[in-house]
Amino acid sequence: MKMIRYLAISLALALSAASAQVMRHSALPPASNLVRVGLDDQPNQPVPIEETCKDVSFTRDVKYGDGDRNTLDVATTENATGESRPVLIFVAGQHFASDGDPPAANPVDDEALCLAAHHGMVGVKVNYGLAPANPWPAGAKDVAAAISWVHQNADLFKGDAQAIIAVGWSVGAFHLATYLAHKEFQEADNYIAGTVLVSGIYRADAEIGDGAKSYFGADAGKYDERSAFPGILKIEDPIVLAWSADDPPHLVAQAAALKDKLCGAGHCPRIAVLKDRDSPASVFGLDGTGDSLAERTQQLLSQIQARGLP
Repeated sequence: MKMIRYLAISLALALSAASAQVMRHSALPPASNLVRVGLDDQPNQPVPIEETCKDVSFTRDVKYGDGDRNTLDVATTENATGESRPVLIFVAGQHFASDGDPPAANPVDDEALCLAAHHGMVGVKVNYGLAPANPWPAGAKDVAAAISWVHQNADLFKGDAQAIIAVGWSVGAFHLATYLAHKEFQEADNYIAGTVLVSGIYRADAEIGDGAKSYFGADAGKYDERSAFPGILKIEDPIVLAWSADDPPHLVAQAAALKDKLCGAGHCPRIAVLKDRDSPASVFGLDGTGDSLAERTQQLLSQIQARGLP
């Protein structure tokens, strides 16, 4: 099958590791906005990592909505065949709220896109609004708008809208999980074939920090309804759940609770315990540890195939 063939060939290698008003024919930025990333551009990167960005083109700050941070980056390589490629949507972020400064770049972000593009996928990094200007459920709604934009505009970068894998990273994992759990926030074009959630929180509690409170609100009595439960337990599409051995105990506990509840609902996720989620080598299996997103994502692909998705 077309989708499975693309995913099995491309995603397994790659992860070896706007709003509704935006119209289908809204064009990508002109070629002058493309940034070519290669070995000479990043001389201080470890060789196994920097090679993944060789010959990858980035189209930066594509608008998918009206907010200042409603932008996404698209990473591609030359597509000689012209065939549609699967799409990896990467929703990252370390904070729920802004401290007034632009969020610091995480080296994993571009590496995820480079790995996707270098191995025949279209990589899409989603930026989203931050609290206090954008409180709950703004993050999930931004994810919904970005996914809708990808569906409506996939042909502009030869992406296959029926072969989307979404990866939520840290705070991005919560926003993606909330998107899955709360169908009221989803837009008309909402299909994703599988999900990877890495080091997220999935139910806030009274112990969360001030930044998270500015997103969830000060009333802890509303946190349950603003969590990923119970909606995420109804998701039948496959999920990979990952965290790092170095994550703080509360993040590990969040992942363990989600795993147990998913298994209890009959939807056990694939599990990956990363050596270091901030190290691209560890995350994408380039350090030889073997327990990376690569192995678990290949299992996710097998699960998708076994279910006979079109």
